[in-house]
Amino acid sequence: MNALIPQAWAQAGGGAGPAGPQFTFVMMLVLLGVMYFILIRPQQKKAKEHQAMVSRLAVGDEVVTSGGILGKVTDLGDTFVTLEIADGVRIKVQKIQVTSLMPKGTLKSA
Repeated sequence: MNALIPQAWAQAGGGAGPAGPQFTFVMMLVLLGVMYFILIRPQQKKAKEHQAMVSRLAVGDEVVTSGGILGKVTDLGDTFVTLEIADGVRIKVQKIQVTSLMPKGTLKSA
């Protein structure tokens, strides 16, 4: 039976690399830095821009909500916005649900 199964000989393992554990630590720091600049920083920038846009909302602005509802701002509160989505039809949504401002006159063309 031993003749059919060749024996595996263990090879000596290599070291952690030419520079050792310091090189591994530096590479981990570089990877974390890259992740910060690729993933975290753009999200923070986008969140700041959204917060600034929400704080600039004014009565008469035409906006789109995260649900895709297009409406005109008729009333502003601390946390809620009242939108007129059709003649005489008004809904209340949270301010943070407003995703973008639309150019004036967008409602008339929609």
